[in-house]
Amino acid sequence: MSKYISSRYSSLKTYTPGEQPKDKKYIKLNTNENPYPPSSGVINAVNESQLSSLNLYPDPTCSLLKNVLAEKYGINQENIFCSNGSDEALGFAISCFGEKGVIFPDITYGFYKVFCDYNNYPYDTIPLNEDFTINPEDYCNTGKCIVIANPNAPTGLCLGIERIEQIVKSNPDSVVIIDEAYIDFGGDSALKFVSKYENLLVTRTFSKSYSLAGGRVGFAIGNASLIQDLMTIKYSTNPYNIDRLNLIAATQSIVDQQYYDGCVKKIVSTRERIKKELVRLGFSVLDTQTNFVFAKTDKVYGKDLYLKLKDRGILIRYFPGERTGEFIRITVGTDKDMDKFIGELKRILEETK
Repeated sequence: MSKYISSRYSSLKTYTPGEQPKDKKYIKLNTNENPYPPSSGVINAVNESQLSSLNLYPDPTCSLLKNVLAEKYGINQENIFCSNGSDEALGFAISCFGEKGVIFPDITYGFYKVFCDYNNYPYDTIPLNEDFTINPEDYCNTGKCIVIANPNAPTGLCLGIERIEQIVKSNPDSVVIIDEAYIDFGGDSALKFVSKYENLLVTRTFSKSYSLAGGRVGFAIGNASLIQDLMTIKYSTNPYNIDRLNLIAATQSIVDQQYYDGCVKKIVSTRERIKKELVRLGFSVLDTQTNFVFAKTDKVYGKDLYLKLKDRGILIRYFPGERTGEFIRITVGTDKDMDKFIGELKRILEETK
């Protein structure tokens, strides 16, 4: 770090993304990517003609993408904000609405804390219950901006939609942000409440269920006034926030919904099989509603499992901490990838025994 950096950022603790080692070929089960490729329609849409137009700026209004999203969800374009991944929408939202303080669970997506620190906003983390569930009463009548990942990460657990409404309804003077990055894999969406509550903002991503993690496209849906607030930040920082090719890819993804529904169905089926396999191996497994599994065993500590699997060419993720250190998080890959994972896991457990 140089001596020139602003004191505001010199002590910033950054978000740590999942590792992407290049020393050998790995089975990647550590960053919750979709194991299936984009649809053929997306691949064909990002064609030579579009590549030849890269000398031109993309549409800053994202009108084509907004149009298909508006049709899909039965809302108006004024209720949609398109972003560079859902991370940008989340970051902008915390910048807009978190000045009086932000509240989120103590075990959740690590970027929320970074966004607060970046803006120099105060925040409170509320401990999850012993079973890693959220107590909705902890988030009622707070008077502060609330951020809840639903389903949560890294636990994979989902809060019932009636509980989400309870939280939104009890905080009429502050914005409630529901991060639904994994909602397509399980649980009910809070989108049904957007027209009812002006303080609700729901964020989504194309990275998970739409196989566009490398494309960096996301969106937020909320009251038109909230969306306009986000647009103010966008046009004050980066008006061309999504490039031409990924606007096309995301738009075509919505058109090809049937293909992605099929991919999600396969992932969920594999997920349920792996959960049963892990239980048979003596693991405690949380009831995930996502494209990953959060599990632990008293036979091998989480970090040790991570290191042993990495040595064998399989990347998973573990989260240091008093309550999470025993756990590993495994992204659900193809059946072939998961069979390889289970096979190596069995060998590790046998060697440990």
